[in-house]
Amino acid sequence: MKAEDVEKVPAGIRGVNGMLWSDGALYVGVNDYERKIASGLYRISDSNGDDQLDQVELLQEVESHSDHGVHALMPTPDGEAFYLVTGNNTIPPVLADSSPVRQVWGEDHLLPSMPDGRGHNRGVLAPGGIIYRVSPDGQKFEAYASGFRNIFDAAVNRDGELFTYDADMEYDFNTPWYRPTRICHVTSGAEFGWRNGAGKRPPFYADNLPGVLDIGPGSPTGMTFGYGAKFPAKYQNALYALDWSWGKLYAIHLKPEGSSYTATKEEFVTGAPLPITDAIIRPQDGAMYFTIGGRRVQSGLYRVTYVGDESTEPVQAKPTKNKARETRHTLEAFHGKQDPQAIEVAWPYLADKDRFIRFAARTAVEHQPTDSWAEKALTESDPARQVEALLALARVTGVCPQHRNEQTPEVDTAMRDRLLSAVINLDDAKLDLTQQLTLQRTLQIILNRFGRPDDATVAKLIDKFDPLFPAKSPKLNWLLCETLAWLQSPTVAEKAIALIQSAPTQEEQMQYARSIRMLQAGWTPELHKAYFEWFLKAANYKGGASFDKFIEFVRTDAVDSLSEEQKTELAEILTKKPEKKSALENLGEVFAGRPTTKWTLEELSTAAGKEMKKRDFVNGQKMFAATGCYACHRFGNQGGMTGPDLTSAGRRYSPHDLLDQVINPSKVINEQFSAISVVTEDGKVHTGVVVNLSGDNMTLNTDLTDPNKRVNIDRKTIDELVVSKTSPMPADLFARMTKDEILDLIAYLISAGDAQHPFFQD
Repeated sequence: MKAEDVEKVPAGIRGVNGMLWSDGALYVGVNDYERKIASGLYRISDSNGDDQLDQVELLQEVESHSDHGVHALMPTPDGEAFYLVTGNNTIPPVLADSSPVRQVWGEDHLLPSMPDGRGHNRGVLAPGGIIYRVSPDGQKFEAYASGFRNIFDAAVNRDGELFTYDADMEYDFNTPWYRPTRICHVTSGAEFGWRNGAGKRPPFYADNLPGVLDIGPGSPTGMTFGYGAKFPAKYQNALYALDWSWGKLYAIHLKPEGSSYTATKEEFVTGAPLPITDAIIRPQDGAMYFTIGGRRVQSGLYRVTYVGDESTEPVQAKPTKNKARETRHTLEAFHGKQDPQAIEVAWPYLADKDRFIRFAARTAVEHQPTDSWAEKALTESDPARQVEALLALARVTGVCPQHRNEQTPEVDTAMRDRLLSAVINLDDAKLDLTQQLTLQRTLQIILNRFGRPDDATVAKLIDKFDPLFPAKSPKLNWLLCETLAWLQSPTVAEKAIALIQSAPTQEEQMQYARSIRMLQAGWTPELHKAYFEWFLKAANYKGGASFDKFIEFVRTDAVDSLSEEQKTELAEILTKKPEKKSALENLGEVFAGRPTTKWTLEELSTAAGKEMKKRDFVNGQKMFAATGCYACHRFGNQGGMTGPDLTSAGRRYSPHDLLDQVINPSKVINEQFSAISVVTEDGKVHTGVVVNLSGDNMTLNTDLTDPNKRVNIDRKTIDELVVSKTSPMPADLFARMTKDEILDLIAYLISAGDAQHPFFQD
């Protein structure tokens, strides 16, 4: 095509993010940052039959305040409506009563949440980003799923299931509430837990759903399935997810599991930098086309084709069926409508082992008239069903304090008392860990939405749950510590300080520290001193741009909770300044005084071949922390994001492979985390990983142990840019470790922390 063949559409439109051609018109999602026109859903059509799109109609305004606004459009699987994808800086229009998401959302923080330390999105409350189901005339807006941060696109697979790629909040790196960018299976009525600042919900909360795959740091943009591509079958079936800031086009390989999916990722196309924005499969030639650009950087169009010997014959386009998914769909049919059969059908599934089925069942119940099932929830004899039913009842009868106004009725204290009585009388000994987490989260929502009960009830709650803390599960400790601190349990201070001192990760320590920041009961001078000594230690912890401010917020609240007498007693520790040290200096302290050993791959690999049975997983986690691995690597829901996520290392590597990567870190470097060396015209050399682009500005993270060690480079001044052949991971990490410590560390990684991993059983 020649430049002169390109015709400008005469329609007066701007800020277009998403486009969809349907029924002879172009539908667009507009997000106009400058507010010269309203953001929202528009239809552009030909007014007089001259084959020119000249007529612009605003079908529905969706108020937007930033680039976290109105984005993609796509047809729903039934072809009768559109999905409209929006970020967390939009304000929902009037929603139809048939919305699968019930408008009972709330912040639901038992303890006061902390806003972002740098002011990002302060004051923005639930529901966060929403995917709407919209009628073609734009008049019927249903909230299909909510709780996203900033989703730009979505895609539907052959089974009619919807997927999106949600953004992280890089300011939150290394905090307990940080969530990486992730692939989400978007089901009817789903809630994915974005909240402002420190209020983001961890994946284990029962009132939201987890992603199906954590990706890592990045800026999600486009998505598409590979259907129709002249690629090998594996890649025809893949979901492609695009990351703008790290320059990655991922192939996501989905596998059905229960009523949802599991997934693995593969780097399909990478570049440093490669500000990739969107991708499609072109039916005419079976090639993938993707674009780059945005934020005033160079734009471009690329074509991806397959060269190789594998067959590229089209994969038979048949949807798969499974019983669990059909069960979920049966339950979802009750979302957004009242049906006399709903309670009878949904109730048994409140205790289902499949999390997505439980969520769908609870959502179905919540859409029914409350008086038709409230008594059933309060008197249910099966504890597993009752915890989910009580969660539903608390959500639909209580109002989050941040959302109360003049029209909101007063707190229903009678319902509060009945809910708490049910919680107190529930036989929690019959609950598994997942159900115990649901019970604790339900209690938090009751207390948050209905307020503090009388002293006698508080005493009963402390008597019931205080003996459970601390638990073996950090997740359960997260909730128990918060709740018992809010209740002012007299024993929680001592227990929490012991956990802070023994927890191997800064995230876990930070969570306990923020949970007791307003606690006033049970303190002794010794406990208070230990608490404020932790803040001196935490001053050397590393995290995202808001990390230090969050630590400051926790400490400020803790100091404000002291009496004047206590402040006087603690004056020395309160005025003491922390001694700043780097991550490597802190590492040196852990193994101070030990001799060094030049371990070889051969001797450690031989030992791993003979001595991996019955390793000490607790010590392995301690070694993972002691060697500074958490500073860069994520494992489970903790750790940094500047190095590869090691959660699934056991599925990808043998003990020999892991040992080889640590002993020889530059032998094979993960492309996503490859550093580049930049030489500027004035002779300066900068080495780091590209983390952002804007116009001619390129930002490098120059120290993977500290996400805030960054340098901005004017790309016009670059004389040379090459990919570094040296890994940013330090060499000789094993030098001061014993053989058993090394093997415990490797065992912990291979097992993903699961002591029952069959590899380690006799």
